[in-house]
Amino acid sequence: MKAAIVQGAGQAPIYGDFAEPVPSSGENRITVTAAAISHVVKSRASGNHYSSSGQFPFVVGIDGVGRLDDGRRVYFVLPKAPHGSMAERTVVSSRQCLALPDELDDVTAAAIANPGMSSWAAYKERAKLKAGESVLVNGATGTAGRLAVQIAKHLGAKKVIATARNAEALKSLAALGADVTIPLVEDGAALEDAFKEQFADGVDVVIDYLWGQSAERLLIAGAKAGADAVPIRFVQIGSASGSDITLPSAALRSSAIELMGSGLGSVPRDRFVRCISELLQATIPGGFEIAATSVPLSEVEQAWPKDDSTRRTVFTVGVHNS
Repeated sequence: MKAAIVQGAGQAPIYGDFAEPVPSSGENRITVTAAAISHVVKSRASGNHYSSSGQFPFVVGIDGVGRLDDGRRVYFVLPKAPHGSMAERTVVSSRQCLALPDELDDVTAAAIANPGMSSWAAYKERAKLKAGESVLVNGATGTAGRLAVQIAKHLGAKKVIATARNAEALKSLAALGADVTIPLVEDGAALEDAFKEQFADGVDVVIDYLWGQSAERLLIAGAKAGADAVPIRFVQIGSASGSDITLPSAALRSSAIELMGSGLGSVPRDRFVRCISELLQATIPGGFEIAATSVPLSEVEQAWPKDDSTRRTVFTVGVHNS
């Protein structure tokens, strides 16, 4: 069968032939119709993600949409290695296949599942977000960040604060539910003052897609300006601005900041799958918006390096509804 194959560490996927997957007991064979590039997919393909197996060759892709042998349309996640989602067929545990709402098309489902799940799981499983609380999304102009703003409002947040390096892109977030926007300007003192103003007014949950210097400033501002003994649940999801920070120990001792992560390993797999199911069921009723570009899987080698965080690249295989 045809597939997008990673032959070795650091190599981009190539379009070629790969062995047919054979399902075992408790597994489903899926004829794939759509699969999206995500930060996790890119990182695993390069061999740099913490969940990478380090074994080559393998078919790239961790989730997608397709049909079971009996014709049912499903979203699936985490195929059995070395098979991935960017192939004509794959094999997945039956527990990791979810029925899709009829009104949700293949491309949108494939595009929204991973970036939307990142904040859905962070809010529901890690931060335990309650209706009426305030949320700050650090790094809100990428695909996942824009969804995090929308999902926070959908889950009942009374106030959503959005930050990003792209001041122009921030302006579009008001239409998606952001009540306050803060550009991540170079003037550190001015940025810290803007953060402190929000924490003084009350921030219950921080969803962080950037890490790096902005996360440092957020944590320090929260420690300085947040109310004594009132928790600020800081959930780390991505590291677009850097993999490390320097954090004064006093920032944690002098505050009720609860620092945690959300990703593969921090939430049990079955609960991650449940979060994705809830997200997919809420996508149409919630009016969630996501920008996506569909590309035939046969063009993976040309499309792979062009992918960025502003639109989701979805590879399509065979006939799909869109």
